[in-house]
Amino acid sequence: MCETIAAGEVADGDSAVVAGEVADGDSTVVAKKPAKKKYGLVRRTIRGFDKLDTAYIEPQRYTYTVMMQMTHSYERYTLRASGRHAQSMTFAPDINMKVGPYFGWKWFFAGYTFDLKHLSLNDIKQEFDFSVYSSQIGFDLFYRRTGSEYKLRNAHLGDNIDVSSLDGVPFDGVKAGITGFNLYYIFNHGRFSYPAAFAQSTRQKVSCGSWMAGIGYTKHSIGLDYDRLQHLIDDRLGANTVALDSGLMFNSVRYYDFSLSGGYAYNWVFAHNWLFGASIQAALGHKRSVGDVDGTNSEGFSFRNVNIDGIGRFGLVYNNMRWYAGASVILHTYNYRKSRFSTNDTFGSLNIYSGYNFGLKKKYRKKKQ
Repeated sequence: MCETIAAGEVADGDSAVVAGEVADGDSTVVAKKPAKKKYGLVRRTIRGFDKLDTAYIEPQRYTYTVMMQMTHSYERYTLRASGRHAQSMTFAPDINMKVGPYFGWKWFFAGYTFDLKHLSLNDIKQEFDFSVYSSQIGFDLFYRRTGSEYKLRNAHLGDNIDVSSLDGVPFDGVKAGITGFNLYYIFNHGRFSYPAAFAQSTRQKVSCGSWMAGIGYTKHSIGLDYDRLQHLIDDRLGANTVALDSGLMFNSVRYYDFSLSGGYAYNWVFAHNWLFGASIQAALGHKRSVGDVDGTNSEGFSFRNVNIDGIGRFGLVYNNMRWYAGASVILHTYNYRKSRFSTNDTFGSLNIYSGYNFGLKKKYRKKKQ
């Protein structure tokens, strides 16, 4: 799980006070160990979240950080019917790019990015992501509402039907959104640092990995104007060429996902100040949905089932503690399947960043002097 540390090595920043006797003429002076500091329950709990083995992880020496980040967002929704034609439609906008500043204080990191393509406030696309990383636990909160710039991708309307004229065609009859959170626990948190790969708040000194477990909740909503979609198909392929399967003829569907996840993460220190981190989590999601088919609620369209979802994180970082730079990829995928209808929702981001830490902590200022 971790590279080994040779016996006798002392963790950076660690010191020991050994009780002993000191001769003072005819008298003997006993050197006492310094009294341990006593902390309240809340403070001890908070300090426990970042309890580290400093032979493997170098704690952050600075209190504050500023960073500039460029984010490429990705999202993709695939709708499938299970009728005799096994039709499927994938909708995805062009990958967009945003740039903005971030500010960090200890665990917390917040910022704002500007969509370089959509500077107009009239666009309804909204995105909010908030993460808290410590050595022991992590928490992600996300809120996404799409705009109206979806395009058709990889349509399948039946055997021997040429759909090449539909590929890449804009279609603003889709509305989608997702709101949710993930909370996860890192078992080997003393020697493996998740923040080293994804928050740059510590530095991994020795390669190490850890098992992870978590819980999550998401609310998904998908709206489809299937009449407009049928008109688009008729316009591109010819009237009466193909009709949409009834499984794709819905106005909206909302489903709620409660999940338990587990996975493994590993930080590979392949050179001085360099780190490649990766983690994969699979989640068993229990989904409850409410569907609206052709303007009326349909019990046949409701479902309760369990599907496998996934979260993947990958990061490459250079960090000399004062300056850092790197890139990370975060992907979420959610599935739901029923005999009549299924969806796959995938969203994620590629982040490229560079930052600077400042505000040396008091205990490190003393050592520097």
